[in-house]
Amino acid sequence: MDRLAGAAELLDGPLDDAPALAGNLRDLRRANRWLGGIALSAKALEALAGPAADAGATISLLDVGTGAADIPLALIETWRGRRRRLEVTAIDERAEVIEAARRSDARADATPRLTLAVADGRSLPYPDAAFDVSHASLVLHHLEPADAVVLLKEMSRVSRRGIVVNDLARNPLSLTGAWLLSHLATFNRYSRHDAPLSVRRAYTLAEAHALIATAGLQSAAEFVAPFRHRWAIAARRAE
Repeated sequence: MDRLAGAAELLDGPLDDAPALAGNLRDLRRANRWLGGIALSAKALEALAGPAADAGATISLLDVGTGAADIPLALIETWRGRRRRLEVTAIDERAEVIEAARRSDARADATPRLTLAVADGRSLPYPDAAFDVSHASLVLHHLEPADAVVLLKEMSRVSRRGIVVNDLARNPLSLTGAWLLSHLATFNRYSRHDAPLSVRRAYTLAEAHALIATAGLQSAAEFVAPFRHRWAIAARRAE
């Protein structure tokens, strides 16, 4: 199943339909929660955080392409329950998305350990090693390979411990599942159009490893969802 290059999702275009955008972010929150996105990111973050987090140290996380900010909120809550401290800066290159995240969940502005900002992951406005870990969920498939490598290099540049990338897996089962869910579980026009297209634009795990290697990184751990529809990779700078 070849990757569909050059296609554009509605979420990549003009975001002039605020109710549709809010509905799309709601659908993404549900998918992250119920289909393993949050769990994959949590496991990959644990692989990089190491024993320092267990000792009570604060871990700083940059979340690139945060969307609804649901994954950082979930991670902060999980770490709080384990008496550990996670501080997150969550960015998205679209101001409309950040505003929609604020409107859709009051916790986005009310959580002391979460900061929302508008920024492009391919040109991060942060100094080298500003964060412990950089994380991107459902971002890589929006980018063609050259831009994907730029993103990975920038995430690595600002991270001391490494990066976490979490995305869809391109395979026939994932495509079938995305089509069924987008037509049976939602009426949102963004979700119906973008969900199957996202799978067709997605990278396989092997392709993602190749992009990571091109960016000068090496895998520290990888995790795959039970239905093999999604994966997460924790990576560090190559020795």
